[in-house]
Amino acid sequence: MDRVWELRSEFAEGLWATLWLAGAGLVIGGLLGLIIGTGLYVSRQRGIVPSRPVSVVLNVLVNFMRPIPFILLAIALQPISRYFGISGIGNGHALVAIVFASAFGISRIVEQNLVAVDPGVLEAARAMGASRWRVIWSVLLPEALGPLILGFTYALVAIVDMTAIVGVVGADSLGKVALTYGLKQFDWTVTAVAILLVILIVQIGQFAGNAAARKVMRR
Repeated sequence: MDRVWELRSEFAEGLWATLWLAGAGLVIGGLLGLIIGTGLYVSRQRGIVPSRPVSVVLNVLVNFMRPIPFILLAIALQPISRYFGISGIGNGHALVAIVFASAFGISRIVEQNLVAVDPGVLEAARAMGASRWRVIWSVLLPEALGPLILGFTYALVAIVDMTAIVGVVGADSLGKVALTYGLKQFDWTVTAVAILLVILIVQIGQFAGNAAARKVMRR
């Protein structure tokens, strides 16, 4: 444990970077995923705003991106980060990769939860004169809010995992601490502490997400 204490500043930096990357990735990627997932649902054949071209394009795009292993995606996106003036290594590029991966992953979670909404509720809103866009924002999404929170909580776990992996591309996360000071120096205590911190973050996020979902679904 003396080695861990000596690396306390590195652990603090890695913990902060992990929290920042996970939080920003969930917010930005979650917003993009919500838009894409809602688009997938409403544009389907019998959706609220049916559009075959939009549905086909979104489905092909999501199905193409989701199977790519995250580590390969993080490497492949380096030219895109550089194009926008972001270094291909470090926290900036790590956030780009996390947002990109989480957006397409969350989109399917959103679509699956929206499919579970009772169509009768939507039809009733339409029968009362609500516009299609009003049905989406005032009825569809609020009805699915509880399950969506649980879905985003599940996504948070995957995003925290991503923050560990981006240590390979130089992000200052707990993954980098475990890789640089643990694995490469054969110090399994450092690795274990980094893992325990990641588990702690996940557990806190899971608890908060479950509590929020229960509160929403009790209304």
